[in-house]
Amino acid sequence: MIKVAVTGACGRMGTKIIKRILEQNDMDLVAAIEAPNTPLEGKDVGELIGVGNLGVPVNGSQNLGMVLKDKMVDVLVDFTIADAAVETIKITASNNVNLVVGTTGFSEEQLEEIKEIVSKNNIKAVIAPNMAVGVNVFFKILEELTPILSDYDVEIIEAHHKHKADAPSGTAVRASEIIAQKLDREISEVGVYGRVGMVGARKPEEIGVHAVRGGDIVGDHLVMFAGEGERLEIIHRAHSRQSFVSGVIKALRFIKDAKSGKISDMADVLGLK
Repeated sequence: MIKVAVTGACGRMGTKIIKRILEQNDMDLVAAIEAPNTPLEGKDVGELIGVGNLGVPVNGSQNLGMVLKDKMVDVLVDFTIADAAVETIKITASNNVNLVVGTTGFSEEQLEEIKEIVSKNNIKAVIAPNMAVGVNVFFKILEELTPILSDYDVEIIEAHHKHKADAPSGTAVRASEIIAQKLDREISEVGVYGRVGMVGARKPEEIGVHAVRGGDIVGDHLVMFAGEGERLEIIHRAHSRQSFVSGVIKALRFIKDAKSGKISDMADVLGLK
């Protein structure tokens, strides 16, 4: 039985993840974590998310280390915000608990810090900007298609709900990194994030990345390869957050076979490498 803790337990993603964990025969929800000193402290998470009493009280993250030890957690799942997630990862790793992280918006410095934390503590971790199975097949297609269309102009357009805090999305960032790598370019040098004013003609090496925010859009990603007389568009659309949750469950089962001391991603989980 995989003993799981979930942070952001009463949020949109946390609620869906917990409900899916409860449906699994090989997983047991043993801890629910919320923000420090949350007013929900001590209340049963099952009652809060509408599934009935689970005997699992909500704990504020100020008690995370204690809870991880007391409940002998195997894996912690984190879908929160970048700054909070880094602190959660530090505490979790120091308690020798493995990680599944779908939080986005990490800076390069934070990603390097996380990599060092995982290595130093020799834990197992799956960290991915998007855990939807289809998105990771989308990434694989981009890897294979980009070299074939190396002389085409590339533009990435992503759309999300109005509450999303980071832009561009982690998925769009990862897509741009994959494309740049396959074209032997540095995304930091060729990435163009939106255009306004008299910007002049498009440079051939540019990779455009554009963010749209509005309504309740779960997540759309389009990569356009535009050539002379034609264009090819690769599109992934998430109809609901359940697509991300399905990936989390796969990642939780993969953890036991993951390499200690390194970060795995969904391509590892899905056998796409």
